Amino acid sequence: MKYYIIAGEASGDLHASNLIRELRKLDNKSHFRCWGGDLMSAQGAEIVKHYRDLAFMGFLEVLANLKTILKNIEFCKKDLLEYAPDVLILVDYPGFNLRIAEFAHQNNIKVVYYISPQIWAWKQSRVEKIKRFVDEMLVILPFEKDFYQQFNYEVEFVGHPLLDAINAHQNADDLFRQNNSLNQQKIVALLPGSRKQEISSMLPLMLEAASGFKNCQVVIAGAPSVPAAFYHQFIKGNEKLIQNKTYELLQHTDAALVTSGTATLETALFEVPQVVCYKGNLFSYYIARQLIKVKYISLVNLIMDRVIVKELIQSELNVESLRLELDKLLYNESYRKEMKGSFKDLKDKLGGPGASERAARLIDAKFGTRVIA
Repeated sequence: MKYYIIAGEASGDLHASNLIRELRKLDNKSHFRCWGGDLMSAQGAEIVKHYRDLAFMGFLEVLANLKTILKNIEFCKKDLLEYAPDVLILVDYPGFNLRIAEFAHQNNIKVVYYISPQIWAWKQSRVEKIKRFVDEMLVILPFEKDFYQQFNYEVEFVGHPLLDAINAHQNADDLFRQNNSLNQQKIVALLPGSRKQEISSMLPLMLEAASGFKNCQVVIAGAPSVPAAFYHQFIKGNEKLIQNKTYELLQHTDAALVTSGTATLETALFEVPQVVCYKGNLFSYYIARQLIKVKYISLVNLIMDRVIVKELIQSELNVESLRLELDKLLYNESYRKEMKGSFKDLKDKLGGPGASERAARLIDAKFGTRVIA
């Protein structure tokens, strides 16, 4: 089997890499040509373009890079036809991937969408495009199956692949054997995002808010695609940077400041009390507020359909509000206990381990030659 996979962000790289691993178990002769990152490459995928060159945030940023985006789309179409895969697998990244889905469908290439775009939040009109051009939709959030049924479109809920990724790290403690000093203090983890634009906006604010807490070590979770030097320009005190070891860090973290995105769910699944932060370009945020149809910005609150973690958004996000919330996360035991109890309920809602394997078997059963028991 020949697969062409497109993942445009760090989280997509993670989930696609696990899917590749499971597909290889079913067919060890399969070949993968991909848009993605280092994790997919480590599974033997041939990387056409790295996601760090693809991710643009917000309306203004997309407009500023529109020429590059359009060139990437045209290159992808040409490359797809030349490679002629048996199956195209799209991982989230809807602005780009839905255009490629339409092109692939027009050229008789089977299309699987693994990890639905968040069209339940905005642009619900995209459902009709998905119904026309996607042969199989595999969703990872429990409420997404009901959402699509409203539009008479049957999808498969496979569970959330983060459960598998996190289970694989539960016994890893190399990070803290190498950093023994961290064991003597409470640890505050800062997760400022995976893009330079996010980090530039969020990290200075997080660092200022987290400074000054006694017997606390502040540790920045560095994204693998961002050079260490980029983070060091913001570090003024004794904060530590630990790169590409976020899961190991979260195993030993007492509280976290987290930029909105997949990291909020990852942090919750490690049962780390957190506050969710978001501050974007004012114009982009204003437009998004007119379009977005959900009550919350964090996946944790969306999945549970209630406030589990505090969300500080735009003007609400400042040093004072962050410090007040962090103080509660570190020292208010009843607040910590209630939040951690809700995180256990969250795990139960996500379908248990084995999502990547279930997704691979569904793809192989529908489009492959066999499934090995």
